[in-house]
Amino acid sequence: MSGFQMPADARERADLFRTRYAAVREQLGKVIVGHADVVDTVLRAFFAGGNVLLEGVPGLGKTMLVRTLSAAMHLEFARIQFTPDLMPADVVGTTIVSEDESGQRQLVFQRGPIFANIVLADEVNRATPKTQSAMLEAMQEQSVTVGGETRQLPNPFLVIATQNPIDMEGTYPLPEAQLDRFMFKIIVGYPQESDYATILQRTTGKSPPEVSSVTTADELIKMRDLVRDVPVPDIARDAAVRLVMATQPGSEYATERVNRYVMLGSSPRGAQALILAGKVAALRDGRYSVSTDDVKSRAMEALRHRMLLNFEGLGEGLKPDDLIGEILETLR
Repeated sequence: MSGFQMPADARERADLFRTRYAAVREQLGKVIVGHADVVDTVLRAFFAGGNVLLEGVPGLGKTMLVRTLSAAMHLEFARIQFTPDLMPADVVGTTIVSEDESGQRQLVFQRGPIFANIVLADEVNRATPKTQSAMLEAMQEQSVTVGGETRQLPNPFLVIATQNPIDMEGTYPLPEAQLDRFMFKIIVGYPQESDYATILQRTTGKSPPEVSSVTTADELIKMRDLVRDVPVPDIARDAAVRLVMATQPGSEYATERVNRYVMLGSSPRGAQALILAGKVAALRDGRYSVSTDDVKSRAMEALRHRMLLNFEGLGEGLKPDDLIGEILETLR
């Protein structure tokens, strides 16, 4: 049992959180078949104010998931197709010379597609590092600087980037600094056999499923604020700290294989992601306190992209998920 009692003024907001979360989840379920864990993780990131990297082969519904999310939340959606010739100005916008009705010329800022509530950065690793870096300030600060002037992005704001793990020709792998800006890295796998019939029925029929808007931007901002208010017991906080330190070679919690095969472990952002995801999970389940299970439940998504294997680890064919699974077993 938690020692925290939900304040009376927070109970109503918590009830609204659960209701709206369930409503958005229901709308996503009209279109997205299977991938329940993927959907839940994306929603946790959104309500926690984090960005998401989706990795999977083409045709798995990643774009449809993002588009449906924006429709269910009644938010502005923008899709940016990243290509080698995409320039930073194509993302954030640029200042142009415009002529008004009287013939006077003036400088006018033309907003780029980044000025939306939910931005899909499709195949983000196909753009050059210069263009990828244009996303950094937006993802971290929720603002962009053009021509020496800083401009705020809409609130709420979320970047969901995708990348294809197979076709690597002509791509520019995301540097560690940019990967660390993503709250979660989600691996999107193939559907289950039982899901295919429903997928074919919904996508090859005459009438596609209709998605309703079930919340507003103002409500979503309040829900994000509530997430920040959820208290975290020492035991849950300590679990997050130990998990992150266990990915760092040389720490007291690192396993033998982490010390041998990992070059670089998770940054403190990994612990922040675990705590914030745990807060969303607690509210979703009707609790006002984070448990250790809440923290551990998204360890894979929060830490896999924050662990850099050394040459020996890569040569052995290891994946960060293998080591994270071992850490979770060790820290029980």
